[in-house]
Amino acid sequence: MRILIVEDEALIAQRIERLIKEILGQQLRQLNIKSTLESARHHIHHHPIDLLILDLNLNGKNGFKLLEETVAGAFQTMILSAYIDQAILAYEYGVLDFIPKPFNKKRLQTAFERYTNHTYRAEYPTKFLAVRKKQKLQLISVDDIIYIKGAGNHSEISLNNGQNSLHDKSLNHLTKLLSSDFERIHKSFIVNLKMVASISNKYEINLKNGETIPISRAKYKAMKDQLS
Repeated sequence: MRILIVEDEALIAQRIERLIKEILGQQLRQLNIKSTLESARHHIHHHPIDLLILDLNLNGKNGFKLLEETVAGAFQTMILSAYIDQAILAYEYGVLDFIPKPFNKKRLQTAFERYTNHTYRAEYPTKFLAVRKKQKLQLISVDDIIYIKGAGNHSEISLNNGQNSLHDKSLNHLTKLLSSDFERIHKSFIVNLKMVASISNKYEINLKNGETIPISRAKYKAMKDQLS
């Protein structure tokens, strides 16, 4: 796992580093610490990471600025901050976890268990997904999503206005951020259950917009029972 810690207080950053090494052991491939938004932004643009751990107050600057820029990235983000009033907003923008300060090893370990748990769903589901359009970020309301299709390490989002958008996060990462209205029905598909019209006997789901997408044999019976 490649981790970037963005924290301006050196002692706290060192403590996070020590605890992460104790928790992850050999699972940790690389860990870097940055103390400013500018240095963190540069690192993210030039080095691949799997997880961003971000403080919201960096030398008086708002860490949300970095969050807004990077939430469309392929990696997951955790917030570690004393500003707990910002937790719900952070979740709505697509963070996996919000760890309030002061924190202990057990709470940090819980956060990493959520990262590795494929069935985990964020406490407050994401309301928007950020995608890049012509080098600019565009927020998509999750209510406008019909389904999401895996596209290699990326995901293709199908919207009810007929448009498609490419997201840098994988289906595994997106599943954790979305509400229970979204179901992983196939290794390559997540569907918005509100957009489902019916399930056919051909292991297919008929959507309200007229499209058809596959459903795995493992999910077929449970989904049919759920929707009947």
